[in-house]
Amino acid sequence: MSQTILIVDDDRKTVEIVKLYLEKNNYRVLVAYDGLEAVQIAIKKQPDLVVLDLMLPGIDGLEVCRTLQVETKAAVLMLTARTTEDDRLTGFATGADDYLIKPFSPRELVARVRAVLKRTSEKVPDLLKLGDFFLDAARHEIRLKQEPLKLTPSEFKLLQTFLQNPGRVFTRLDLVEQVFGMNYEGLERTLDSHIRNIRKKIEPDPDKPTFIQTVYGVGYKFYEETANVE
Repeated sequence: MSQTILIVDDDRKTVEIVKLYLEKNNYRVLVAYDGLEAVQIAIKKQPDLVVLDLMLPGIDGLEVCRTLQVETKAAVLMLTARTTEDDRLTGFATGADDYLIKPFSPRELVARVRAVLKRTSEKVPDLLKLGDFFLDAARHEIRLKQEPLKLTPSEFKLLQTFLQNPGRVFTRLDLVEQVFGMNYEGLERTLDSHIRNIRKKIEPDPDKPTFIQTVYGVGYKFYEETANVE
């Protein structure tokens, strides 16, 4: 069954080019030309991935991305003319899984779509209980004290990696390769942004994390004494 991609951009020429290349690669394609339309289509059709421009009429791309994190399980590839590091970090902090700057190569976009979908769709069919955490990889769900966590696809993959490897120290490069792929071109600060977002969702005090701990000069680990595997 073909995976579904929603393209969101107010530039109709861009939409047509992206649509053409994605359809040539056997993806089912939906289109929207403003933020409100994008949200309505995404909630109704539940696409696998959204190619999302940031500068949209009505609801801007960042707000659309925030809504997608709550209402869908879609991965998000931001497609935008904004080029600064702060712009990229803001996009990732909002929940984007990848970020491509205009002007772009349609072939590169297809390659990134394929890579994001591969990363976010990989599921390990096992159940794992670690302290108050419960991982159901087959259902793509992590619960904390029986409450499902609302995680972006990249946040899920990152937290899943920690839960499946309690006590292991990961370097930032390890985690970038594990979660974002070997050829991911983002900065390691992007990873730190995802860590901060996860801590806000799981830590009693995100400024004094208990679960995901920083190993200074190395990277991160999931505190093994909290991880009593059952």
